[in-house]
This record gives sequence, C-alpha cells and structure tokens, in this order.
Amino acid sequence: MNVLRVAFTGLALAGIYGSHALADTAEKPITVIELFTSQSCYSCPPAEAYLGELSEEKDIVALEYHVDYWNRINYGRHGRWVDEFSTPEMTQRQRSYNVAIRDTGSVYTPQMVIDGREETVGSRRREVQNLVRKVRKDNQARVSVDVSETIGGGINIALPDMHKDGADIWLVTFIREVTTEVVRGENHGKTLTSHNIVRKVRHVGEWNGTTASFEVSKDELALEDGQGCAILVQDERPGPVLGAAYCPDNVGVSS
Repeated sequence: MNVLRVAFTGLALAGIYGSHALADTAEKPITVIELFTSQSCYSCPPAEAYLGELSEEKDIVALEYHVDYWNRINYGRHGRWVDEFSTPEMTQRQRSYNVAIRDTGSVYTPQMVIDGREETVGSRRREVQNLVRKVRKDNQARVSVDVSETIGGGINIALPDMHKDGADIWLVTFIREVTTEVVRGENHGKTLTSHNIVRKVRHVGEWNGTTASFEVSKDELALEDGQGCAILVQDERPGPVLGAAYCPDNVGVSS
C-alpha cells in the first residue's frame, strides 16, 4: 500500500552540502527550477532531496513534476510501481522543454530545467548551481511578479510595464511535502520524501508587456491544506521563464 504523509511545513535541511550554496545577502532575481522525476526511478531520490533544499531558498521557485513513462517498467520480481502523482501532462511539459532546449523529443530522469532555458541531471549540484548563475547573468531584465492575497482569500497578480513583448500567466498548484513508502519497482523498500509536487498548471491570462493585474478567486485556487501555488510568466511552448513568484503562505486555504 502506498502510504502518504502530507506535512504542513517545509523541511529545513541546513547543514547538508550545497543547501545554501546559492544564497547570500545580495538581492537576486527569482529563478525557477523544475525537476522532472518519478518514484519508480532509482537515480531520482538524490535529485528530489536536492530540490527539497532548493525549495528553502528565498530566490528560487522549486517545482517537482512526476512523469508517467516509468510507470510501465517492470523491475523483475519487484514488479512495477505506479507513481500516483504522475500524469501525461507532466511528461508532455518535459518533452516540450527538451525540444526547445536540446532539439530532441527524448527525455530522461532526473532532469532539472532552470528558468526554461538550461537543463542538466538533477543530482549534479555543482552543475545546477553554475547554470543558475548563468541564467541570472544572461537574463538581467526579469519581470517583477507581485502576488498578494485579496480580501476574499484569492490572489492578485501585479505585473509592471516592461516595454517588451508579453507572455502567458500560469498558476501552478502543488503539494508542499509528501512522504511515500514504495513497496514495488526499482525503489522498493525505500521511503521517499518529495517537495512542491505539481498537481496542476492552469492558464490565468495573457500579459501584453505593460502594467497589468490579474485576479484569481479563492474558489478558483481550490487549494487544500498542505498545498501552495506559484505564478510563472512564460509563453506556452513552454519557453524561457520571464518572471515568477510563490503565492503567499496559506492563501486560499480555509482555516
């Protein structure tokens, strides 16, 4: 049986190598790191642990997407393990990134995509850190995304006048933390903890590059206890991320 434990607070992993390698006192732009993974992938747990550390960084939006192509693999006498968080939509998002970045429809796990511009193996910490620095250096004109809670418990998304081409606004809903006991497949016998598992990516609207605001009601957010959300400013290919921000803590969740 797949046993889940949803935690309502993040797990701080300070002290582990690399956990704060990207943070310092200087103000940095928000960088989006998306991990494509599967509970059935033997080499994925280290990347998931690293994403958990990155999710604690104030200048990073860390998101975890569970792909579905591992669900079909039979691992000998240990059989198959179907990752209940996996969906075809997450796999398609990964394929779209690989077409745009690597010019191929082939995919692999664990893969981290940084700001929709660069990619690497998700467990290669130093390489991930180098790519984060690279995209921050190359992409100086970031879109500032301000997400605030409305009186009704929804969110308001405010974007500045950037005098540039616009993009799409996306609402990403995720579960903050889940622990799963895996009893079959490559990771049989392991207890895996995942962070910011994406459950839905929904289009909010189109930004034309000038000052604008978008509102999402509490009912539209439809968040449950243990869930959060983030806003991405990005065209629908998907392409490079122009700006991003987490929603305020506990927004849209009934008390």
